[in-house]
Amino acid sequence: MAEQNNFLSKNNINKNPFEQFSSWYKTASDAGFIHPDAMTLATADKNGKPSARIVLLKSFDEKGFVFFTNYKSRKGYELEVNPYASLVFYWDKTDKQVRIEGSIEKISEKESEEYFHTRPKGSQIGALTSPQSKVVKDRKYLEEKFSELSKKYEGREIPLPENWGGYRVKPFYFEFWQSRDNRLHDRICYIKERDSWKLERLAP
Repeated sequence: MAEQNNFLSKNNINKNPFEQFSSWYKTASDAGFIHPDAMTLATADKNGKPSARIVLLKSFDEKGFVFFTNYKSRKGYELEVNPYASLVFYWDKTDKQVRIEGSIEKISEKESEEYFHTRPKGSQIGALTSPQSKVVKDRKYLEEKFSELSKKYEGREIPLPENWGGYRVKPFYFEFWQSRDNRLHDRICYIKERDSWKLERLAP
């Protein structure tokens, strides 16, 4: 369990949710998680049918939370027709969870290209290889295509795929959750109201 003197209240939580997130994210990073940046990304299609998966947070600031993917994947299609998403971070070693809800925007192609070229070459080739979320005949198809593209781009810069890049989740809601005894957990939420944030305590 978390230390008793660190429990959440509206009086001791940071009034800026991005700064509060940054503090908890650093604590999780220092706790030895393999992927403190792992987050559940939930999307929904035009009919409201949801889907969720784990993706990696690549950067965040007060503009929002950035991740990268294939724009023609299932999540890409869902974000195109329903440009809202929810994120969940859960760090069991620190007894903390953060939920974020927000609207979605694509980052610029320049930003996507800059990040793409920081990735390992194998990951760059993988992005070109995979028709993400589409049915493929077998693994051999992927391996042969990966080998073909690896030879094609040997010693050359790998181009940014047209259907690959970053999204930014622009929050209008945060919830910070911390475990407590008897399942009477602390839940403090931030609700966006124009240019400010309204804080509320929620029942566990």
